[in-house]
Amino acid sequence: MSHEHHHEHHECCAHEHHHEHHHDGLKHQLAMIIISAVLLIIAVIIEKCFALPTWQLLLIYLVPYLIIGHDTLKEAAEGIAHGEAFDEHFLMSVATIGALCIGFIPGAETQFPEAVFVMLFFQVGELFEGYAEGKSRESISHLMDIRPDVAHVEVKGRLENVDPNQVEVGSTIVIRPGEKVPLDGVVIEGSSALNTIALTGESMPRDIAVEDEVISGCVNLSGVIRVRTTKAFAESTVSKIIELVENATEHKSKSETFITQFARIYTPIVVFAAIAIAVIPSLLGGSFTTWFYRALMFLVVSCPCALVISVPLTFFGGIGGASRKGILIKGANYMDTLAKIKTVVFDKTGTLTHGQFAVEAVHPDSCDEHQLLHLAAHVEHFSTHPIGAALRDAFPDEATDGCRITDIEEIAGQGICAMVEGQKVAVGNTKLMDAVGAKWHDCHHVGTIIHVAIDGVYAGHIVINDKIKEDSAEAIALLKELGVERTIMLTGDRKEVAGHVAQQLKLDEYHAELLPADKVAYMEQLSILNSQFSTLFVGDGINDAPVLARADVGVAMGGLGSDAAIEAADVVLMDDKPSKIALAIQIARRTRAIARQNVWFAIGVKIAVLILATFGLATLWMAVFADVGVTVLAVLNAMRALKIK
Repeated sequence: MSHEHHHEHHECCAHEHHHEHHHDGLKHQLAMIIISAVLLIIAVIIEKCFALPTWQLLLIYLVPYLIIGHDTLKEAAEGIAHGEAFDEHFLMSVATIGALCIGFIPGAETQFPEAVFVMLFFQVGELFEGYAEGKSRESISHLMDIRPDVAHVEVKGRLENVDPNQVEVGSTIVIRPGEKVPLDGVVIEGSSALNTIALTGESMPRDIAVEDEVISGCVNLSGVIRVRTTKAFAESTVSKIIELVENATEHKSKSETFITQFARIYTPIVVFAAIAIAVIPSLLGGSFTTWFYRALMFLVVSCPCALVISVPLTFFGGIGGASRKGILIKGANYMDTLAKIKTVVFDKTGTLTHGQFAVEAVHPDSCDEHQLLHLAAHVEHFSTHPIGAALRDAFPDEATDGCRITDIEEIAGQGICAMVEGQKVAVGNTKLMDAVGAKWHDCHHVGTIIHVAIDGVYAGHIVINDKIKEDSAEAIALLKELGVERTIMLTGDRKEVAGHVAQQLKLDEYHAELLPADKVAYMEQLSILNSQFSTLFVGDGINDAPVLARADVGVAMGGLGSDAAIEAADVVLMDDKPSKIALAIQIARRTRAIARQNVWFAIGVKIAVLILATFGLATLWMAVFADVGVTVLAVLNAMRALKIK
């Protein structure tokens, strides 16, 4: 097992281990909930059947309380230690400890079961939350699909297979057709075409010859080339991209879950109100025990169980509903961000366009369209170039209709010449036309122009383009309807091509000829300028992975997209339709609206019970019952998020 493979194997294990770890965490949590629930029932039976002193009862109830609540108590303690006291863990801890203390006030009833009950509720909510958060995104092991495994280095006239990490700068390496370029370098012999789509997203293969630079991660398509390396592996383009993705996630503004934001405001209000209830009336001559009891009651009642369960459930429902529409949202916090999107940034190739070539127009000069395509398809019949494939696809069945094709010669960087039925047909770029002496002329179409000459006479040209997806224009119109202010396209492709696409789709702006690092830099700028609004980025290739990780919400195309992009994204569109982005935003907005209804409903009922409790009119069970009732209604409301029109 070579070092490189060993490394990959190790990464994969880490990746799977991580998933198992998440899964085990949920199983463990569920087990704790079940054990505590059983112990709670036993404790209640013991309390009803035996008249035990209060402190003995407390010990019995503490067992399920600590089993279910130790995590929450620990988090609360850590929060206080870090100076961020007022979060949901703190609120739960204060309320339940309050309930445990009430039993020791003279003349008050014990409230031990409620303490355990409230904590159980909270953990059930957390369980849903954890489940909805689903697969986390730490592992980027799939970036390995651009990591070259081996470099063929020339040593004293022999080829040796070396791990790219060990190749020194200035070595000569040989790259055969179909192999990945392992290190950045300069071609010293041979010519070929490189597929750079993985890195730059440029759909056109790049022709290279002696003296041209090659970058690692591209795939060599046609010829054998010898390359002198100019950078060590750690400095090469591939390594840089992998590094970009790993670092991008750290810069990302983490949108907090709704509950945390809510607890931050709610907790201090409740805690200070409880202190006021205990202290102020006693100072005015009330009995301290009565008001202390009421303050503790107030705390227990204020504990927002209904919210803690129904809000994660609502988001969980929204995520489930979206996935039935082929939109995978990887966590509840992205829902919140999705609802606030104001800027949408697109990659071009494979996102707005198909990323595959097709014939767009045929402009014959001295023969008819059919014949022009027919000849071009014949000559390109043996080509390995994607353009050849596009011409063959445009003229499928008859490429083998008995025409004799002989003397095929491929001229690197120019095109192909061949004899078809005794005529010398040349298919290629303008350099080839000049070489055979044909008088070519330009075309008003934007795209890749393939010229054809027959026996040195210009026959016309064929325009080949990366086709725009059927629903791209609709996608952008839908986003505008939803109130998205800016639509922007970033691409590694040439300026003319990008401008043409942007104009057809009515995009607000576009930036072309960008490398992955430029895209990340552009997104950074955007997020600094519009810090109050969220930006969404849609991409599909490995070159987009760093940007996807950097954007507030990264959306990847799941059908054609590279594994790296799918790993780095927060949302994955399973059928590659850009119009689904608008649907995702709509689902997120609706889910957030349902969550808000639940919050206001729960808080309304809470306030009513709290007012009663403050005046001593509510019992704890009434409060808990109100909470359970509210929770059930809120959960039913949350289920609406699953249904999507």
